[in-house]
Amino acid sequence: MNRPQLSRCRGMFAALCATAIAAPAAAATVEWPDPVSSPAEAMPLATRSLLLDAARTAQGYVAVGDRGHVLLSTDGRSWTQSADVPVRVMLTAVAARGDALWAVGHEGVIVHSSDGGRHWVVQHRDTYDAKGTAASDDPRHGAPLLDVLFTDDRHGIAVGSYSRLLVTRDGGVTWNAETLAVAPAPPAGAAAAPGAGEAVGEATGEESMVFSKDELALGEESDPHLNAIARTGNGSLMILAERGSAFRSRDDGATWQRIRLPYDGSMFGAIGYEGDRVLAYGLRGHVFETTDLGDHWTERASGTEQGLMGGSALDGEGAVLVGANGVVLARRGGEEAFRPMVQPAAGVIAGALALDGKRLLLVGENGIGEVELP
Repeated sequence: MNRPQLSRCRGMFAALCATAIAAPAAAATVEWPDPVSSPAEAMPLATRSLLLDAARTAQGYVAVGDRGHVLLSTDGRSWTQSADVPVRVMLTAVAARGDALWAVGHEGVIVHSSDGGRHWVVQHRDTYDAKGTAASDDPRHGAPLLDVLFTDDRHGIAVGSYSRLLVTRDGGVTWNAETLAVAPAPPAGAAAAPGAGEAVGEATGEESMVFSKDELALGEESDPHLNAIARTGNGSLMILAERGSAFRSRDDGATWQRIRLPYDGSMFGAIGYEGDRVLAYGLRGHVFETTDLGDHWTERASGTEQGLMGGSALDGEGAVLVGANGVVLARRGGEEAFRPMVQPAAGVIAGALALDGKRLLLVGENGIGEVELP
């Protein structure tokens, strides 16, 4: 190759290198779409994507999940994706009253549909503020909402992380933050418990770098994550939270009382029945039931140590509970034992809904599935 040809080759190589280097730099200037203000995209495999909850509507069924996916069905078998969802955040739960639907999710998002899920509008969201205002510095700002319940067409309650509680009394036109009861503060001047704050290890005259037994103990959270809300036949409300915490209300949410379960782990869901009967389920397969809104609890054997993530009621105080590693538990009556129906291919199952007397709709990490009840 002579010198002119070599020069031309070097020039072409330099131009290619410059283009390759410049392309990523140009791409880096493109802003990533904000999921709070970006519409959900139509995805051909939406029915196989992560779905977290399902509900029965006047026209059929609705399921919600990752990237703002909303799926609709008239029979629980053939599903279509709603083409008009104005957010792309994870939707964690959905509530339905006839054709009126509300779905909640990350970034404090609440979206509403008045036509069975075909079209949606944003009713609430927490926007990011780069200036660092008091609202954006609050850990509850932008925290995920984890469950939603409507007691009638106008009164709704959404719960979430860091004891986030949003209430509407006008069908979602306005959502207002309200405060639950908190752990009582110790009396002023109260002496520390014996041994409190004493470090374990050799005294050196300097502050110890070793935590004491008391400092390592998991105390009661003042603002536990609120994982689920349920309503009983008597109209009472119960919220299940982390670290054995629960809250109950006998006056439609006007006031709340904090109670504790006989287990210090987190409860992820609850089912309300007639009277003041509530079934609570959660971490490591623990299931507890009360008939007096939490004054007394009875542990129900689940036969599993898998975390139980979702569930729904069956006729006659029956229940279906679902969770990790494809676990499905079912009972036909309130005093019956749970029968296991493991579905390994389903992965983590987040929610379940009875389609009829025999079929059960499942939603979870692998999308939509179905199983027959025993």
